[in-house]
Amino acid sequence: MGAYHILTDLQLIDLLKKGDEHAFAEIYGRYAEQLAGFASSKLFSLEDARDIIHDLFVKLWMDRKQLQVNNNLKAYLFTLVRYRIVDKIRKNVTREEYAVMVHALSIVHETTIEQQIAAKELQQNIEKSLDDLSPRVKEIYLLSREENLSIPDIAKQLQLSEQTVKNQLTVALRHLRQSLAVVTTTALIIWLLS
Repeated sequence: MGAYHILTDLQLIDLLKKGDEHAFAEIYGRYAEQLAGFASSKLFSLEDARDIIHDLFVKLWMDRKQLQVNNNLKAYLFTLVRYRIVDKIRKNVTREEYAVMVHALSIVHETTIEQQIAAKELQQNIEKSLDDLSPRVKEIYLLSREENLSIPDIAKQLQLSEQTVKNQLTVALRHLRQSLAVVTTTALIIWLLS
């Protein structure tokens, strides 16, 4: 069966479930570009859009035996991409909110004593929270956030896989979000009330 391009999506899914790599390649060829275009139109970073599509197709292959698509593969894939875009935006918003707060709280010449104290406490809590991480996770986080290295650059520098770097960044960000939630809310309230 060499003419995969004439098969329906449902036929391709049946073959994919059996581990047919050519069926997977055909699905990728049919939809990856459209999905990437959609993701990049919703995100600011082309690299983020590519990561989403890459992860989506890796997951599609890994979960192929349990795949439950009854009629419309295209709609199914676009739905998965939408969920991943929402998750990415949520993570980015949280990260950007912290950055804006830290920056706003650290403008010394325009702040009150309370704001200066809140900014200092927030910075100390960030540093303390980072110290709670394992040395490798902390190193990856600092390379990403303070040296602005991309995931591929960090992976190359530390001789790790890109997926390992992504996983470690996720661990670091989750830890920071949890440990700073109360402190950040308090600092934000002080800043807004002044």
